[in-house]
Amino acid sequence: MPNIRIAEPGDIEACARLLNVLFSQEHEFTPDPKKQEAGLEMIIGNPSAGTVFVCEEDGTIIGMVSLLNLVSTALGKKVVMLEDMIIDPAFRSQGIGALLLEHACRWAREEGYGRATLLTDGDNIPAQHFYEAHGFVRSTMVAYRRRL
Repeated sequence: MPNIRIAEPGDIEACARLLNVLFSQEHEFTPDPKKQEAGLEMIIGNPSAGTVFVCEEDGTIIGMVSLLNLVSTALGKKVVMLEDMIIDPAFRSQGIGALLLEHACRWAREEGYGRATLLTDGDNIPAQHFYEAHGFVRSTMVAYRRRL
């Protein structure tokens, strides 16, 4: 049975490997292990930034999801941006993603967060169906980005 826990600094390398898989599939991002490790270091061990959950089986990290902290003035509550949800391809279609997502959302609800928001590629229909099956609804908001 997989174990889900909050990531620790010693998990950064394994999480960066998973992010390499994720960013190899996405259109807007390019894998860069040094950047991914730097980003993970900014979150892991820094609860004010967010929380990274890892899923491990037999001591090997096989999945991860990041929850980044934000505040919603509309809700008057803290909210999370769900980022970097990835399951090692060798472990997909076994329900591990569902376990990890539900764990992260339950944790956020128990910690007083009012909403979880996520982005996925517009053509990633399997991911969209997955999130919809787990209670996420499509927003009418449109994402824009500007590099700074």
